[in-house]
Amino acid sequence: MPSLLPFLVLGLALGGVFSLSGVGIVVLYRTTGVLYLAGGAVGAVGAFTACSLATTAGLPVWPAAALGVALSAAITLVYGLLLGPRLAQREPLVKAAATLGLTLVLLGTMSWIWGAQTYSLSLPTTAWGIVLGTVHVNGTQLISLALGLLLTAVTAQFLDRTALGTAMRALADDRESSALLGVPVRRVEAAAWLGSGVVFGVAGIVLSNLVGLDINGLTFLIISGLAAALVGRLESLWTTLAAGLVIGVAQSLLTPVASLSSYRSMTPFLVAIAVVLVMAVRRPSQTRV
Repeated sequence: MPSLLPFLVLGLALGGVFSLSGVGIVVLYRTTGVLYLAGGAVGAVGAFTACSLATTAGLPVWPAAALGVALSAAITLVYGLLLGPRLAQREPLVKAAATLGLTLVLLGTMSWIWGAQTYSLSLPTTAWGIVLGTVHVNGTQLISLALGLLLTAVTAQFLDRTALGTAMRALADDRESSALLGVPVRRVEAAAWLGSGVVFGVAGIVLSNLVGLDINGLTFLIISGLAAALVGRLESLWTTLAAGLVIGVAQSLLTPVASLSSYRSMTPFLVAIAVVLVMAVRRPSQTRV
């Protein structure tokens, strides 16, 4: 059995990215009621765009990455501005299906533009790091975990302590009443779409450095983020963070186990199902008390 420490380190880094995605899903859902399933594809577009700008156009890596994130944010914002108001009064299933349609459009576009070649994008942070025992932890892995922790803490404070955060929470509770009370609904929703787009763009850039530039792999990042968000009941940011880390670590630790390695992609579903079952068992007992 090989040492599990390298896989634990990678799992925490992946968990940080999954948490980023999960927090983006939760914030957008709490504000608009839309379960955004296109976050992975949006992040993938940003990562491939950054790679193209860095390798083909000769742009330095950081500006290229920033433009990739900006494109991810722009796609999400434009989608929210054009379709968000039309989806506001629709059923949750319709809202989710509409974002799944965006995923398929972006997936087909990426396959058309970038599907015929192999690409790679390496952030400068990958070249430095620290040594833990016999394991070298690179800067990108450290940043991945730090981003997940930092974004969760900052977002929680933002929602609790700022006027815009309060408006976002008010929209989640009652959109129509919030509008009657003078909340600028369109601007608040636009802020949520834009912020989530930035989060997905950053997640795509970072994940592409952890696991490589792969259209399908980056697009289906959303599965792990969604599982983490569901464990948090699309409400709790800290539970979403914890779930993302658990999913990342569990998925990575299965890699060196030959008999289980091929099933590691099932980890997000298994974690989400296990938590849902536990909650279903506990709820009746809490009701009786």
